[in-house]
Amino acid sequence: MKTTILLCTLALAGFAFGEFETWTSSDGRSAELELVKVTETGGEKTGEFKMRNGKKVSIPASGLTDEDAVRLNDWKSPEQLAAEAAGPDSVFDEMLEGNLVRLEGKSLKKYSDGPKPEKLYIFYYTASWCPPCQKYTPSLVEFYNENKNENFEIVLITSDRDEDAMEGYAKEKKMPWPQLKLKKAADFKKKFQHGVTGIPSVIVCKLDGTKIGNIRDLNALKELVNE
Repeated sequence: MKTTILLCTLALAGFAFGEFETWTSSDGRSAELELVKVTETGGEKTGEFKMRNGKKVSIPASGLTDEDAVRLNDWKSPEQLAAEAAGPDSVFDEMLEGNLVRLEGKSLKKYSDGPKPEKLYIFYYTASWCPPCQKYTPSLVEFYNENKNENFEIVLITSDRDEDAMEGYAKEKKMPWPQLKLKKAADFKKKFQHGVTGIPSVIVCKLDGTKIGNIRDLNALKELVNE
């Protein structure tokens, strides 16, 4: 009865201010409300709802229809959705997060809103001064543009000596992937020690850090990223 009276009162207030999602009590009374938070106590979830006038009310799942109780139980906050969209954790997160840049227009800009890969990181060890890298990079760019999916991400680890060279290389080759900031490259190489003895090197790793190999063959790489 308490939930019924509450929803009747809220319905009148809600219609006075505009339309929200419709939520219905277990006895069929409806109101237009905005769900902003869900808490759980004693195994039951309770929704915190907002009215157009800014007031907040709490309604337990047991006070809603079965359908709306499911909606309440399945609801996720924007923070939870963002975390899910970001992808699974990896051993590389601490080093990469906040330290990536990517070509935007004609310059490298901070890159922090891209999703994490589901399965693989491909670390491209390269430099602008390396002739074999200059020859190989366009093929890797083409590979990335044709095959990019949620399974993998390429991250460039530079051996350039200054940021201008790093940026000029990215612009010239139209690199679509993120790259680790120059000042973090030495720390990354020291921490993960991928056994790179020459460049270009294409180091493929699982999210737990397991090195699959140095795979420059693009056909083999294509098979890996599409498994």
